[in-house]
Amino acid sequence: MIKTRFEAYLIIFALALGAMTRGAQYTLQYPGVGGYLLFAATAGAVFLGGAKILDALRYEREARKAGEKTADSPAVAPAEPK
Repeated sequence: MIKTRFEAYLIIFALALGAMTRGAQYTLQYPGVGGYLLFAATAGAVFLGGAKILDALRYEREARKAGEKTADSPAVAPAEPK
């Protein structure tokens, strides 16, 4: 489970390294425009995946903060003794 932005950046870096290696192989395997389009597709996949990872971290952090706020304040106020 990815908990911090630093961990997310390490994972995104590893994804980018693998994608760029694969993209370079595409340019050798498919010379010309087709190889460069596949290279761009591998880079784009990392951009989309990285953005999704960072958005998910932000969403989880905001959900955790919202949960803490609702846990601190009870939904129904306790009845006062008479």
